[in-house]
Amino acid sequence: MADDSIAVVDLDRCQPDRCNYECANFCPPNRTGKECITLRGEDADQGGPDQVRISEEICLGETCGICVEKCPFDAIEIINLPQELQDDPVHRYGENAFSLYGLPIPIEGQVTGILGPNGIGKSTAVRILAGEMTPNLGDYQQDPSWDAVLDAYRGTELQDYVREVRDGEVSVARKPQYVDRIPDQFDGNTRELLEHTDERGVLEELVERLSITPVIDQEIDELSGGELQRVAIAACLARDADFYFLDEITPYLDISQRVAVARLVRELAEEGDRSMLVVEHDLAILDLLCDNLHVAYGEPGAYGVITSPKSVRKGINEYLQGYLDNENMRIRPEAIEFARHAPRTVSRSPSLVDYPSMEKSYGEDAFSLSVEGGTIREEEVLGIVGPNGIGKSTFAKLLAGRLEPDEGEFETNLSISYKPQYVEIDKPMRVDAFLASITDRFGSSHWNTEIAKPLQLQRIMEQDLTDLSGGERQRVAIAACLSEDADLFLLDEPSAHLDVEQRVLATRAIRRYAETQDATVLVIDHDIYMIDLLADRLLVFDGEPAHEGRASQPKGMRDGMNEFLSNLDVTFRRDERTGRPRINKPDSQLDREQKRQGEYYYAP
Repeated sequence: MADDSIAVVDLDRCQPDRCNYECANFCPPNRTGKECITLRGEDADQGGPDQVRISEEICLGETCGICVEKCPFDAIEIINLPQELQDDPVHRYGENAFSLYGLPIPIEGQVTGILGPNGIGKSTAVRILAGEMTPNLGDYQQDPSWDAVLDAYRGTELQDYVREVRDGEVSVARKPQYVDRIPDQFDGNTRELLEHTDERGVLEELVERLSITPVIDQEIDELSGGELQRVAIAACLARDADFYFLDEITPYLDISQRVAVARLVRELAEEGDRSMLVVEHDLAILDLLCDNLHVAYGEPGAYGVITSPKSVRKGINEYLQGYLDNENMRIRPEAIEFARHAPRTVSRSPSLVDYPSMEKSYGEDAFSLSVEGGTIREEEVLGIVGPNGIGKSTFAKLLAGRLEPDEGEFETNLSISYKPQYVEIDKPMRVDAFLASITDRFGSSHWNTEIAKPLQLQRIMEQDLTDLSGGERQRVAIAACLSEDADLFLLDEPSAHLDVEQRVLATRAIRRYAETQDATVLVIDHDIYMIDLLADRLLVFDGEPAHEGRASQPKGMRDGMNEFLSNLDVTFRRDERTGRPRINKPDSQLDREQKRQGEYYYAP
């Protein structure tokens, strides 16, 4: 094989008991008597003895690719690496396994961001920086050594940090990616969890600023996703550490909460001797939060590359363009683009449903919701925005008939397909069987084009639902919702745990489905990028979270976003180069000017 190629075998997908070893039988070197594709044997360190290995020294590389085409389970990838990756990787997990190239550089007193798709090695990089694993510099057959790592990074920006990790002088605090797993790992209430982590004596301040006080004495397994996220962030920031790693801080948080978290992280970094590393897919928050940025790219599950640090604006814009200037590398065939002339023309389609003014209360001194009557139109995408705990999900359940209003009569014969906020798919069945049970269109060319392909479901079809990651579950749930026969499709926070590209693809899939199927879609989400790309009109909720909520009539995008953002005291502008939404720095000249004009949603 050429020096710039690697062969990857996904051992979770390689199923020799269900194939005839087409990969080996059709391999050109094998057919000439060479041992290119062989079995791993009884002494295999990884995988079963009947699974295949590929000799990268003999393989002809991506120009051949016959084994890739012949494998019935898409278990093989032959990849030509960029010429810049001729050097050994930082770490390789084994023969025909994932390789990581490059590491982020923690900088004292600064917040460093990592932007890239899921499955690209970000977590591996953090485990190395945290000293939880020793990188093998590509030599997976030898025991790794920190002395060898230090030699490899001598004379670089990472030299001092690697030495401190080797000598055990780096203390680390981590915020996990999937906060919904915390109740499985901790048995107790919120106060007990946070008091256990309060090494800096700042618990009271964190509880107040993250609005955790109402749930401080609740059991952990009773908390919502947004509450768990804030508790996990508080637990991480309360520790006294040299290096803080926060893996996705925005899922389930509203914009106000996201901005509050960003400010806390920045303040802690600015104390001077702490390094902050943040993986985040909300570009607006990443832009507001970070001092510098590493872009991660590659092939998920095969190899990942972490670039040298870039300025935040340059890094985000290059990532969206799909081309990295300094690396002279195209990482995506086309750019991710944002409409420059928001908002869309408001739809004048006929009414799908007119809902009346409604009231819903959960009891005396409990949350109550007041809804102003309005119209949902045929063939429109209606965005629903507002803080957490303000009644958006209650409204969705009123529309779906899952709740009855206390005042106002609402009956509809509409069939509604509903994707809830928290995806709990725990059925012991495969993804393809689950989706096939929902629609008889499963597997058709139209269904594959409109749903499976844009939601990147092909490679997870044979996995069990219980084995899926948070992002994979989200994509399956979106597919399940859109696959039902319904008059109205209601998706609650479809962006959670999706990376930037997956969010854009999911947004396009939802938008395209609405247009091609003449469908009406309601989307509740906190990601301004998704709402900006998706919605025709907005339904805005305000009030006092957890106490009372109010929903006004649907509005055009500009009026709706101005109302919503003015409630949060946040202004947005568009990036001149890419058109992407960007949060203005609080109290900056542009922030003050837009507020004087009353234009919170981009100055005209």
